[in-house]
Amino acid sequence: MQRQPAVAGQFYPGSEQKLRASLSQLIHKFPSTLPVKGVISPHAGYMYSGAIAGQLFGRIAIPDTVLIIGPNHHGVGEAAALYPEGEWLTPLGVTAINSRLNALLLQHGSYLRNDRVAHQNEHSLEVQLPFIQYLRPDVTISALCIGHGDYAPLRDIGHGIAAAIREFGEDVLIVASSDMTHYESADSARQKDEMALERALALDGKGLLEVCHSRGITMCGVVPATIMIEAALNLGASQGELVAYGNSGDVTGDSRQVVGYAAVTVS
Repeated sequence: MQRQPAVAGQFYPGSEQKLRASLSQLIHKFPSTLPVKGVISPHAGYMYSGAIAGQLFGRIAIPDTVLIIGPNHHGVGEAAALYPEGEWLTPLGVTAINSRLNALLLQHGSYLRNDRVAHQNEHSLEVQLPFIQYLRPDVTISALCIGHGDYAPLRDIGHGIAAAIREFGEDVLIVASSDMTHYESADSARQKDEMALERALALDGKGLLEVCHSRGITMCGVVPATIMIEAALNLGASQGELVAYGNSGDVTGDSRQVVGYAAVTVS
């Protein structure tokens, strides 16, 4: 089955020509790219967070296979929903689901379930794909849409993902899709986001989850980020790096109520 784009023409341009032109402007070209195990990438409309995502994706090496993990904004479907076999469509074309990686993720991840419903209208994974397609047209993906969770099961999911990737035997980039603080002043958002990013850059998944809960940091993809960190650590990651940070007020000029965006690499 083919997953149809839900937010083309809203979060990003709906035609191939306009989308390619937009991505060519957003993606920063670096002389060389860095191999990384995971990233945190924002998922707002491209006019708001696309430049930050573009700095991230232009900097890293994208392997043949990418696992995208996004939060479930709508609260429908399975709690840890792995998109089954098929394809994802964007204006840039179709990208196949990697059925072998999917099978290994289900084998090693006791919480994961095949489910299309959670993905049907979810934007957080979809907006990542055009960046990946543009830079790696032959890529295959797995897509995991996940709801809220406590640390222990998220740690277990991360360890299961790491085990699946080890058995897969090829490089897999893990993309955790997340925006940062929502609808606070730019100063307040930065202060809160610095607390969350400190834990993320320290590769402290438990600490990231705890500080977001205790300080009311509305990082919508804290669960995907925690899972990515736990998986990357299990695969040998040792450092995090902040590539870029900004907020919607940088675009709109209104700093009273912003959404924060961060681009982070884990290697």
